Amino acid sequence: MSSKDGRQPGDGGRGRSPRDGAGDARRGGPRGGGAARSGGAPGRGGSGSKGASGARGASAGRGGQGAGRGTTPSRGGQQAGRPRRPGRGQPTEPQRDVHVEDGVRLQKVLASAGLGSRRACEELISQGRVEVDGVRVTELGVRIDPERAVVHVDGMRLQLDSSRVTLALNKPRGVVSTMHDPDGRPSIAELVADRSERLFHVGRLDADSEGLLLLTNDGELANHLAHPSHEVAKTYLVTVRGKVPGNVANKFLHGIELEDGVVRADAYRVVDQVADQTMIEVVLHSGRNRVVRRMFEEVGFPVTRLVRTRIGPIALGNLRPGTTRVLGRTELGSLMASVGL
Repeated sequence: MSSKDGRQPGDGGRGRSPRDGAGDARRGGPRGGGAARSGGAPGRGGSGSKGASGARGASAGRGGQGAGRGTTPSRGGQQAGRPRRPGRGQPTEPQRDVHVEDGVRLQKVLASAGLGSRRACEELISQGRVEVDGVRVTELGVRIDPERAVVHVDGMRLQLDSSRVTLALNKPRGVVSTMHDPDGRPSIAELVADRSERLFHVGRLDADSEGLLLLTNDGELANHLAHPSHEVAKTYLVTVRGKVPGNVANKFLHGIELEDGVVRADAYRVVDQVADQTMIEVVLHSGRNRVVRRMFEEVGFPVTRLVRTRIGPIALGNLRPGTTRVLGRTELGSLMASVGL
């Protein structure tokens, strides 16, 4: 049935034109006369099915929308099924509001975090490289609460709380991995006695082992690093007596049975080998107590020296034994990303 102004059911608000009439005449019937098998609305020439006109049965003509798929007219007469492309830097989905009226401008927060000048930080925002609480922000007027907001730049989280600090420590041999030792042995607390923060160590190394330890006053980061579901890879440089045969690598990579279960190495590489000793680099995720030493003992090669050289993306580098350094913004962001922060 047509309305008083001549529109057909399913038309998007456009009246009939001579061109439409010509199409009807060629097809021998009024517009909309051909029924689509799928229940689609009329096509441009009036037929809604492939069988009748070769047009897609579920699509509409210039002024109409298909009823077969339940689509609705888009703005400006845009064809159904083709959503408008967002502009460069614009979000593709509706965003919840992250603006805090009495907060601090986002570009100022970024600049304070060491990302560069405010102008450079404005460019980061305009380019869509900044997320606040999981929402991409592209407007320069947004204000946030730096004490509560979680901000990522290029997928890397920023530490906005300047009171939080994370240190890399090169633990010397003979020092216990604790902030206080009841037996009076040297502890890592003595190595950070000049720090005012209340630090706690993440993970541990036995007294006879050396190398990288992380200390922080960031409870959230420490909990993620210590949680079994976020075990990050740790790299060790191990020295053992004698010449280690090649089949030991296969044992490490396929798994070694210990009293508390099987442990597999992620990587195993011989770094150096001489007549009376072998130096091997081993990477594993396991955080079990003395696990590296126990693995080598199980294959008959007791460890004479063990140095941890890396925890996830953080490398020991040239840090001297007994000294610390504060992790930089990029290092800290990479560490956070490795544990899902």
